[in-house]
Amino acid sequence: MLALLAIVALRSRWRAAPALTWVFNIVGSVDLVNALRHTDVAPLFGAAWYIPTMLVPLLLVTHFMIFRRLLAP
Repeated sequence: MLALLAIVALRSRWRAAPALTWVFNIVGSVDLVNALRHTDVAPLFGAAWYIPTMLVPLLLVTHFMIFRRLLAP
């Protein structure tokens, strides 16, 4: 929900858009780092093993790119 709210705020050029994007990015990054801690249970996921082993690292790269964009002048 935070990501969708940040997208709407950025597209609508709300004054709070950068703050919402920071909140989304921090919460999302913390959630993904927490998910990386649980990769030992990936074999128990059955066909969904690719979520913690492939998608989580890719999403972390995306969050890093957003942080760089937010910190750019």
